[in-house]
Amino acid sequence: MLLVVAALIVAFVLLLYMISPLISPKPLKLNGAHVVVTGGSSGIGKCIAIECYRQGAFITLVARDEAKLLQAKKDVEKYAINDKQVVLCISVDVSSDYSQVESVIKQAQEKLGPVDMLVNCAGSSISGKFEEVEVDRFKKLMEVNYLGSVYPTRAVITTMKERRMGRIMFVSSQAGQIGLFGYTAYSPSKFALRGLAESLQMEIKPYNIYVTVAYPPDTDTPGLAEENKTKPLETKLISETSGVCQPEQVAKIVVRDAVQGNFNSSVGPDGYMLSALTCGMSPVTSITEGLQQIITMGLFRTIALFYLGSFDSIVRRCMIQREQSKAADKRE
Repeated sequence: MLLVVAALIVAFVLLLYMISPLISPKPLKLNGAHVVVTGGSSGIGKCIAIECYRQGAFITLVARDEAKLLQAKKDVEKYAINDKQVVLCISVDVSSDYSQVESVIKQAQEKLGPVDMLVNCAGSSISGKFEEVEVDRFKKLMEVNYLGSVYPTRAVITTMKERRMGRIMFVSSQAGQIGLFGYTAYSPSKFALRGLAESLQMEIKPYNIYVTVAYPPDTDTPGLAEENKTKPLETKLISETSGVCQPEQVAKIVVRDAVQGNFNSSVGPDGYMLSALTCGMSPVTSITEGLQQIITMGLFRTIALFYLGSFDSIVRRCMIQREQSKAADKRE
């Protein structure tokens, strides 16, 4: 009897693998495609633009700082694979006014054609204890990190639906998968992208448009360097447990996943574990991915509990050290 059950399970798994290619989206060809990258003047955004450009894409870089945009344009153009490729720069704050964002997207499409892939990478970060973060910073981060992705997406979605094709990437963060000490303002703005992505994917999947949410870890960018200036000790110690990635490495992985139409895009072993742990009701683009999540969930949850215990221990030690330091100062 057990052999029969085992045989049926094996047969079922083999059947799933056989039909998996039938439900997976066809990869997007970047050669000749028009890719819009917000936050494309530096860091991960610029590296994503370079990765797409070296595969033959036409690029529109969107950011606020014109000087940085022009330098990024020069950096991207070094990776051209043919003389037809173009890099277009547009300066706009994607979080301030939807009508402006809609206008610049229209301008980009008039010059380079319909948008085939939108990469929402504009964002900013701040870390600090909840009661020490200025109240208006909570609003600002939500505007930049969330609305700064809503507006460009809204501006391209109608044309993508008409063409029955497209890719949309939201660059979240591992802090958009797990809330950590010091990220009470940042994490919610990145968690919000997940909810937007899941809802949007259900709406636009029938139109052959696929959404990717990228969850990069700490990455060696100007934004991280700026954040580290004010990062609490607890946050630094917790962040050090996973190390720092290079933006070029992150760009290669997230572009590959977006081209394939994968909903989740993670970097490194920790990222893979977090994506499996937090998959919830998120869509999958292959049966293989779903089976991996089912099989690994229990093991990864066990490992995660050790991580959480370690993080709590770090916070507790820092609190004790701070209180002891205050007591010593009072005695002096």
